[in-house]
Amino acid sequence: MSERAERIRAALQQLEPAELDLVDESHKHAGHEGARDGRGHYRVRIVSAQFAGRAALARHRLIYAALGDLMQTDIHALAIDARAPQES
Repeated sequence: MSERAERIRAALQQLEPAELDLVDESHKHAGHEGARDGRGHYRVRIVSAQFAGRAALARHRLIYAALGDLMQTDIHALAIDARAPQES
């Protein structure tokens, strides 16, 4: 796993995930305008008790908050599948 992916995984640990699957899909976007600046395209599946009782938008906001500046410096696109443990 790349250093960038490791930083993303580390940042998401604050959500105390029961499951965390991060896939780098940057290679699928080679030549895409968003890929030219060097930031990556990722897909994440995360299961956390912190998502229980929260709508999808609130879950995504928690993820974006956990990632912080990585959304500006390392990530161009992020596909999110965020679930509470009872939904996995």
